[in-house]
Amino acid sequence: MAKELYDIGKAPPVGEVPPKMHAWLVRAERFGEPTQAFQKEVVDVPEIGDDEALVYVMAAGINYNNVWAGLGVPVNVIKARNKQGEPEDFHIGGSDASGVIYKVGKDVTNVKVGDEVVIHCGTWDRNCPWVTSGGDPMYSSTFRIWGYETNYGSFAQFTRVQAHQCMPKPKHMTWGESAAYVLVGATAYRMLHGWKEHAVRDGDVVLIWGGAGGLGSMAIQIAKAAGATSIAVISSDDKIDYCVGLGAKGCINRKHFDHWGMLPHWKDNVGYGKWLKGVRAFGAAIWEVLGDKRSPRIVFEHPGESTIPTSMFVCDTGGSVVICAGTTGFNATVDLRYLWMRQKRMQGSHFANDEQAYAMNRLALEGKLNPCLSRGFSYDDLPLAHQLMYENKHPHGNMAVLIGAAEFGAGKTAETPMPTAHVSLPAGDVHTTPHPYPLSVPLPEVAEKPEEGLEAILADDGTRVKELMFYGLVACNPNDTVETVAKIMVENDVHAVVVKAADEAIGVVSQTDMVLARQGRTAEQARHLAASEIMTKGCATCDLETPLSDAVSTMTRLRVHRLIVTERRDGRDVPVGVISMTDVVKKLLVEG
Repeated sequence: MAKELYDIGKAPPVGEVPPKMHAWLVRAERFGEPTQAFQKEVVDVPEIGDDEALVYVMAAGINYNNVWAGLGVPVNVIKARNKQGEPEDFHIGGSDASGVIYKVGKDVTNVKVGDEVVIHCGTWDRNCPWVTSGGDPMYSSTFRIWGYETNYGSFAQFTRVQAHQCMPKPKHMTWGESAAYVLVGATAYRMLHGWKEHAVRDGDVVLIWGGAGGLGSMAIQIAKAAGATSIAVISSDDKIDYCVGLGAKGCINRKHFDHWGMLPHWKDNVGYGKWLKGVRAFGAAIWEVLGDKRSPRIVFEHPGESTIPTSMFVCDTGGSVVICAGTTGFNATVDLRYLWMRQKRMQGSHFANDEQAYAMNRLALEGKLNPCLSRGFSYDDLPLAHQLMYENKHPHGNMAVLIGAAEFGAGKTAETPMPTAHVSLPAGDVHTTPHPYPLSVPLPEVAEKPEEGLEAILADDGTRVKELMFYGLVACNPNDTVETVAKIMVENDVHAVVVKAADEAIGVVSQTDMVLARQGRTAEQARHLAASEIMTKGCATCDLETPLSDAVSTMTRLRVHRLIVTERRDGRDVPVGVISMTDVVKKLLVEG
């Protein structure tokens, strides 16, 4: 008779499924830091569907998505599943695993009981019309990340998976090693091979951001297997040997440059010139590593906001910048001239489909993919592994935690198929990059209604622009000289003047515009320029009745400090005043 529950590290006979299992659970009432959110509990072993498999987990990989799951933000994954009809009031995370098949559904043919497997994290409804018609499952509305957007992930003795997620475990890897590479490896593989015209090929140059990280370490090896030359961007020189050992031609230390962030405005000759000097120096560093003046045909991106301008600039004509995240932020800027005139591509990517995951795993089976396991943890230390991630104190590379495996080093049953260089990270290596922004946040759809209660969160306090605005306009004519406009500013103690033609506001001259006009000209030349020559054409406007919160959002989005306020008269929007960030600050900090 089968036991009801087996201790951690004591596997049931293969094929024997007990009714209960040990697991690390997250519950809504303890959302918070990982050491608070994750608690050990005993729960029922889940039932499986016809196309599913039950896997006894030997080891599980650690990824940032379950830090978010434990925090309960940006998405309450438990509540999200409850709304979809799933009854469990808990979350068992884990999106990477190695283990043994213990049970399969009646429609499963690709694996059998006793098979040793690794698991990729892409799930979808096999009956989805898009999928059944041959479409890429990654574009299906049913696509979900197992162990984050689905329950019963790998942080338990048994995990429920769709059978297509199961792939052969490399025999030359331990349980811990084989649990660490699939999520990042498959993500990197799709980025480099997922789009035929821009798939990595023999002889390509590939620039890889974060070469010592989980994604970057996989990308270096995948590029090498394709015959490409990779250059890794790193945060410190002590990671050079590690990246070169994986197959990179060389490295560039990003801290040797200071041009990161959003692009300066194209009218800012000095700011743009300084950025251009920095980005050209970065491009020259690429050539120095190569020993040849060639540009990357593929740029492997994930920092996003801070690096996209550089990536787009250094990418070769006809090349591709492919991105799977925005770890430094989402609001990236691009000089569109380099996009259209040099015919480059900006490609988004998110995990991988079966074909790509299986192809990546073949590299691992052949010994061409080092799992880059930087640290292993025991079952009891699972919250600690996530806490280190939360505090940004985890090492580069990949981490894993033992679940069913009795000891570190277990699971290896064969020698490596081909000799590989031994690589290790510097002692005491930890992350210095910012916490990653969420990678798997559901995005709003066109017809989607806000979640219950969201309207209240977004609601303003009732203040309208007309209650704070400055009535009347300090204005000039289009033909007034810069000298005249400057006098108007000084006399009225303002930072900007509206340019009016008849009763229509056609632009704004700000002090910034005047300073930019002086660049490259003598003072005398600048003084005699007309307002129409230096103004910012058009006006950012809002109506008298606009909620103050909307006006603030508009100014933030447009990166301006003021809006022209208009009033509807005889079918026309007539300018009547100005609302500025200064007015908002007074309300927030002075009137409180």
